[in-house]
Amino acid sequence: MILLKDILYKVPLQSVLGSTQVSISSLQFDSRNVALNDVFVALKGNAIDGHEYIDQATQNGALVIVCEVLPKKIINGVTYVEVTDSHQSLALLSANYFDHPSKKLSLVGITGTNGKTTVASLLFQLFQQLGHSVGLISTVAIKINDQTYPSTHTTPNSIAIQSYLQKMMESGVTYCFMEVSSHGIHQKRIEGLEFSGGIFTNLSHDHLDYHETFKAYRDVKKSFFDQLPKSAFALSNADDKNGKVMLQNTVAKKTYYALKSIADFKGQILENQFSGMLLKVNHQEVWSRLIGTFNAYNILAVYAASQLLNCNPLEVLQVLSVLRPVDGRFEYIVSNDNITAVIDYAHTPDALKNVLTTINQLRTGNETLITVVGCGGNRDAQKRPIMANIAATLSNKVILTSDNPRNEDPQKIINEMEAGINPVDFKKSVSILDRKQAIKTACQFASKNDIILIAGKGHETYQEIEGVRHDFDDMEIVTQLLKRT
Repeated sequence: MILLKDILYKVPLQSVLGSTQVSISSLQFDSRNVALNDVFVALKGNAIDGHEYIDQATQNGALVIVCEVLPKKIINGVTYVEVTDSHQSLALLSANYFDHPSKKLSLVGITGTNGKTTVASLLFQLFQQLGHSVGLISTVAIKINDQTYPSTHTTPNSIAIQSYLQKMMESGVTYCFMEVSSHGIHQKRIEGLEFSGGIFTNLSHDHLDYHETFKAYRDVKKSFFDQLPKSAFALSNADDKNGKVMLQNTVAKKTYYALKSIADFKGQILENQFSGMLLKVNHQEVWSRLIGTFNAYNILAVYAASQLLNCNPLEVLQVLSVLRPVDGRFEYIVSNDNITAVIDYAHTPDALKNVLTTINQLRTGNETLITVVGCGGNRDAQKRPIMANIAATLSNKVILTSDNPRNEDPQKIINEMEAGINPVDFKKSVSILDRKQAIKTACQFASKNDIILIAGKGHETYQEIEGVRHDFDDMEIVTQLLKRT
């Protein structure tokens, strides 16, 4: 039995109407899911204000209403808790409700524009192979050892985070690696979590539809490190111009990794080819199945984190050599006539540039590089012309197409991308609205030894059009098409 008073610890209260001695069942922020004796937390969002659904929540049996503005209609027998910030309160209520599972395991958060999923997933693989019981909270999946749960957000809502952490604790998990998005930080979903460490990968143009300015986006990321406890480590990419800014005000133990700068953990690329990459990490050589400079940074971050978590360095290097790439991150197939198709999640200008630069470094120059790329709807529109420009500049041919148009007109998105292509590159670009047709055209363009990059969706197995998700898997489609070419 959980009493309301027991989960109000540290919640910033304004006033309370009613008893806090009542027994509550569960926490909810969606009024449709409310059942008898639940706590309903009214959240103010960009599109929906949960305060408008307080009546529905009480009709469904809510015993407690947590809100920033008390409703005009007060119902006898219902307790109303007025708070200064509902998002923060939901996170703190969740931590209290699930009895702070993050304090009972080592929770490491990974933030940055690109590389979060790869670093988190590689750390999960590494620690599992080192014999630990491990958890993962990522864009691709949520995992508790060999049990996998579907993931809908990079950083889940506060209730889900605490619920999964509790399941992990009950399963004996000792380490959990978690992607921390700027949205998750800004919406205070990670309040009430106790992190043992934080990792910064890099920062580039993304999510400006939400944060409006790059400075605001950067400062939100930085606030994650500002909140780390003194007992935690703060690991940052010294080669990123914002790497030192991230750790300016943290009280955690500061450490850095780099390929170019002086750092605690230093890496060097010795060989780079489609089959893998040879790295020197702190004077020790290690072979990895991952390729590209961006993955060298990811591997270095993983190695550094393992050392900060007191793992044996030689054991770590041995396991690093067998870790597999993450689904949809520079994942590739080679057809019978030697056409290479690369699937990558690259959906930011920096990520797309990194992938294309890596391909260009690996190729002989005699192949044609064909890039299929789109931009998501209802997201940062500023990056659309930039991404098209990068694709056209670094490819021999580029096909602009739909990504997840969501509720936007896909042709409008493509038009905005086309505006970024230089006149000199017009002849090598074409726009095809239908993504499957665009991939098919790329396969038809390709000859022996050519390379096709299909960017933007990576691991996703759907395409979202007008709010409806349709089955769509880039890898599955290109594999079928290349068999027919």
